[in-house]
Amino acid sequence: MRIPVTVLPHGEGLPLPSFQTRGSSGVDLVAAVTEPMVIAPGKVALVPTGLKLGLPEGFEFQVRPRSGLALRHGIAVLNSPGTIDADYRGEIQVIMANLGEEPFPVNRGDRIAQMVLARVEKFIWNVTDDLTITERGEGGFGHTGV
Repeated sequence: MRIPVTVLPHGEGLPLPSFQTRGSSGVDLVAAVTEPMVIAPGKVALVPTGLKLGLPEGFEFQVRPRSGLALRHGIAVLNSPGTIDADYRGEIQVIMANLGEEPFPVNRGDRIAQMVLARVEKFIWNVTDDLTITERGEGGFGHTGV
């Protein structure tokens, strides 16, 4: 599948999101900041990617955290996974939160998040009082134990 992409002026010269290994599920998004920025502990920042996408109907992109940033620095992607709808044509930006104890620098070209393509199915509601019975039933929120 070919996805149309527009590179904005502040994204010029940066690599397009790419799969880092043959088995990667997502592509890495990079920061298109024009000047280095720092996310202080406990703070949130909106980081631009310099990209607009033309996603076809029936698909979404999910923006997810990078596990290494989460483990080593406490960096989270809020609203995770963030959904990029098929009809959105604005710049892709990443909501990053510093849950760590140290300021986190974001420099131009840093890999800041990953983006996974997912198929979206449309549905309609079928209102009923007769749901199928399952083994799990109404168990939730830790019902299977530790």
